[in-house]
Amino acid sequence: MFSETKAFSGFSVDDIEAAKRFYGETLGLRVTEEHGLLTLHIAGGTTILVYPKDNHTPATFTVLNFPVEDIEKTVDALAGRGVRFERYEGMAADERGIFRGGGPLIAWFTDPAGNVLSVLQQ
Repeated sequence: MFSETKAFSGFSVDDIEAAKRFYGETLGLRVTEEHGLLTLHIAGGTTILVYPKDNHTPATFTVLNFPVEDIEKTVDALAGRGVRFERYEGMAADERGIFRGGGPLIAWFTDPAGNVLSVLQQ
């Protein structure tokens, strides 16, 4: 039924302008805005819809993952842009905030609306 449909994902934020600055300037994504909605343009032609929601509640799970070749370099660059990395109970992270406990190396952070994002080493 949907094998030929180009699906896309979306998530809410409480402040479209803050999201536009964060995703466009801090993360360096191409962001477009139309009708009060943001579209994040991700490599490979993928798009993600970001929409305002007055009673927004941040996602308690990772809504967007960014695979990277060098997680330490990426974490350092993001930290230099003011991004703070999350630490979760029971998941020991190193001084940079990188979890090295099995599986891919991963570091979690949040957008201005509190949604969880990650960078993970390929």
